[in-house]
Amino acid sequence: MSELIRAVWSYRHFIASSVKNDLKARVARSRLGAAWMVLQPLAQVAIYSLVLSRVMGARLPGTTNQYAYSIYLMSGMLAWSLFLEIITRSLTLFVDNGNLMKKIFFPRATLPFIAVGSSLVSNALLLVATLIIFALIGHMPTPAVLWIPLLMGITVVFSLGLGLILGVVNVFLRDVGQVMTVVLQLWFWVTPIVYMPSILPSGFGEIIHLNPMYYLVSGYQSVLLYGAAPPLLPLAAMAAGSIVLLVVAFLMFRRAAPEMVDVL
Repeated sequence: MSELIRAVWSYRHFIASSVKNDLKARVARSRLGAAWMVLQPLAQVAIYSLVLSRVMGARLPGTTNQYAYSIYLMSGMLAWSLFLEIITRSLTLFVDNGNLMKKIFFPRATLPFIAVGSSLVSNALLLVATLIIFALIGHMPTPAVLWIPLLMGITVVFSLGLGLILGVVNVFLRDVGQVMTVVLQLWFWVTPIVYMPSILPSGFGEIIHLNPMYYLVSGYQSVLLYGAAPPLLPLAAMAAGSIVLLVVAFLMFRRAAPEMVDVL
């Protein structure tokens, strides 16, 4: 891992320029440009809010804010959008960059960091837009918002670790990409983003606690809706597990890289 860290650090300028180019490519020939990175998730939030706010609004405990459900929903979507983008980009990362990986002097280890950098920029823009919307509706951020960088960091480590493992396997078994499309849709609905855990039957509530994204999403919701620190013990366990997962993922990537180049 130390060799990997040194290699990534030595190519930090290459990573930064690649992230910049990737962002430019995503908004090329678009009149609204980078605004689409924010408008698409906000549009999804608006749809859920219009459809479900009357159903869920009365059941949201611990707050009297008339926009409580929308704030709850936007907070959860902020966490989920970062997770989803890193996972989906990592899933096809090596397949999409097969030609680059075949080049002898191309720093392969930089590919995951380029994907993460691009995802972080778009999520940071979404965070800024979210905080502005909260301020416009009278829900001002509290000092608890300082927990957001930590929550983002844990989300990135967990997403990248899982995404890299899936990306490596997807090189050898392309069905993984198709299966994960369905799994991620199911995963979204078993994560309390558009509903509250309190409305679930007791048996389902216990299953929710086995979902690692539950702790990250609820952390965002605690910070942004209630202005409270996230539960520290589950968050620490999530951080430790995510670090282990990421180490395993990079070791797997390093060992499989030569065979991946042959397959690609």
